[in-house]
Amino acid sequence: MLTVTPPESKPQDASNEVPGVPVEGGPLPPGANVAVATPGVADPDDLVSTEKTPTLVDRVQAFRAKYERQEMALFFFAGFLYDVLTLSPIDDALTEVQNFVYLAVLAGLLVLEQRYAEGVEPPKLLVKIWRFREDALHFFMGSLLSAFTLFLFKSSSGFTPLLFMAGMFGLLVANELPRFRQLGPVIRVAVFSLCVTLYFASLLPVLFGRVGWWIFTLSVVLGCGSVYGLLRVLKRWRPDEKALLRTVAVPGFGAQAVLLGCYFLGVIPPVPLAVQYSGIYHAVERISPGVYRLTSEAHPWWKFWTAFHHGDQDFSLRAGEQPVYFFRIFAPKGFETYQVRVRWYFDHPEKGWTALGKGFMANVSSNGTEGGYRYYARPGTTPKPGDWRVVLETESGHEINRLNFTVTEDTRTEPREEKVDVSVLKVTKPLPLEVWEKDHPPKTAPAEAPAATAPAP
Repeated sequence: MLTVTPPESKPQDASNEVPGVPVEGGPLPPGANVAVATPGVADPDDLVSTEKTPTLVDRVQAFRAKYERQEMALFFFAGFLYDVLTLSPIDDALTEVQNFVYLAVLAGLLVLEQRYAEGVEPPKLLVKIWRFREDALHFFMGSLLSAFTLFLFKSSSGFTPLLFMAGMFGLLVANELPRFRQLGPVIRVAVFSLCVTLYFASLLPVLFGRVGWWIFTLSVVLGCGSVYGLLRVLKRWRPDEKALLRTVAVPGFGAQAVLLGCYFLGVIPPVPLAVQYSGIYHAVERISPGVYRLTSEAHPWWKFWTAFHHGDQDFSLRAGEQPVYFFRIFAPKGFETYQVRVRWYFDHPEKGWTALGKGFMANVSSNGTEGGYRYYARPGTTPKPGDWRVVLETESGHEINRLNFTVTEDTRTEPREEKVDVSVLKVTKPLPLEVWEKDHPPKTAPAEAPAATAPAP
C-alpha cells in the first residue's frame, strides 16, 4: 500500500503554547518573533499626551455643570425682574392676546403629553422636538404664572392676600426645580387649570367694566369648562377612565375648588383694581382741576426713617385736627363708577384692633390714566393717641390697600414747619412743591391802572 506524503509537509505541533510567547523557564526558540520589554526603557509614543485640550466651550459647560443650581436661580430671578420691568397694564389688548396664545399652546402640549405617554412612540413629525416638550411646558407655565403673580401683587394688601401671593410665588419658583417637573402631568394640569381661571379673572373685569363675586365665579366656571374639554379630548385616545380621573379630573377641578374658596375667604386680591399711592396728611386741598395740594409736617434730619413714609405716618395731633387719608386707585379704561369703603381701625390697649364705625363709602371711577382716580377721606372725629390703621376695601369686602400710622399728642403752640407736595393727574407719586412750581410758575397779577383824577369843579 502506497502512502502519498505532500511535499515539505511538517508534523503537527502538539504543543498548547501560544505562538510567540516564551515558554516559562525555557529558552526562546530560534527565530521566534517576540517583543521583549527592556526594564527602564519607555516607548517614545507613550510619552505623547493623548488627552484632549479643553476648549472654551468645554470649560464653560464644566462651569455651568458645577454651579447648576446657582445658574437656575440667577436665570429665574433675572426673568422675573424682566417681567416686572416690561409687564404691560392689565387692560393691554396685546398682553391679553399673548396670554391666550400661551394658554392654547400649553393645552395642546398637555394633550400631546397625555396622548403619547412614556413608552409610546410619538409621530414622526414630533420625534426630533419631542424631548423638548417638558421644557416648553414649564416655559409657558412660568410665563403665565409670572404675569398673573405680578397682577395679583399690584392689587394685594394686608397679610391674608399675601399668603396667596406667597403660594403663587412658591409655584413660580417650584416650576424651575427638577423635582417639581418629575411630578408629571398631575401637577401640570393643576397649574394649567389655575392659570386659565386667573386669566379670565383678569380679562372679564376689563370686558364687563366691573368687579364682583359673580365675575370671579364666572371665571371659575370657564376654568372648569377648560378642564372638562381637556377630558373629552383625551377620552378619545385613552379610554382608561381611572387614569384620566387621577391625572386630569382631580388636579384640574381641585384647583378650581381651591380658587373659589380662597376668593370667598378674601384671600385673592380684587384684580384689576389697584391702589397706586396712598398717604396720611394734615391737610389735602384741591387747588385747581387735576391738582391737589398735600400738606404734612416737616421732620428733622435725624428722623431718617420718615423719608420712607407717605406723608404723616408719624402724625402729631393738635386740638381739633384729623388725619386725612389720600389715595389714588387704578381701574381699567371704560370701568363703570364703583364704590369703595374706607375703614379706620384703632389698636385699643384692651380690645385690640377696633373698627371706628362702619366706614365711609366713596364713589370712584376710572379716569383713563395709569395714575388712577384720586380721593381723600377723614375719620370724622379726633383720633386718640396710639396706633391706627386705615383700610380700603371693595364694596364686597375685599381689601385693596391698608396703611398704618401712629398718632401722638402735640402740645406745642408755635407754628409747624410744613412740607408741601403736589399731586397731578398723570404722575403717580406726589411732586415736591418746588419741582411743580418750576414747570408751573405762579401767574403774575396784572398791574393796577392808575387812579383817575377827579374832574375840576
